[in-house]
Amino acid sequence: MTVALAGGMSVAAQTTAVASSEPVTTQAADTCAYPYVCFFKNGVKIGQFQDVTTTWQDLPSRPSGPGLVVQNTRNDDVAYIRWSGGATACIPPKSSFTVSGGTLTGVRISSAATC
Repeated sequence: MTVALAGGMSVAAQTTAVASSEPVTTQAADTCAYPYVCFFKNGVKIGQFQDVTTTWQDLPSRPSGPGLVVQNTRNDDVAYIRWSGGATACIPPKSSFTVSGGTLTGVRISSAATC
């Protein structure tokens, strides 16, 4: 089951979600430059990833919402994020995703152009 979202996701749903295609914008002085997928907590960049992988890259800081935004500045690649309970969300190219709750454990950048 795939759920289209306009912002956040309830992690209780243990399903795959697709982030909305909102233009990538910054929330503070920190920015996310191409070709990165960046993690912002309360407007401060706390991590960035750029490698396309077939497996999950662990997030060492285990960020959690609220106040957490993931931005995908890549032009042609989607990014997936994973919660501690196994739920995932797909973030299309040039878009952002607001995490409303739960703890993130991984990111995977795919060369696929669509979710």
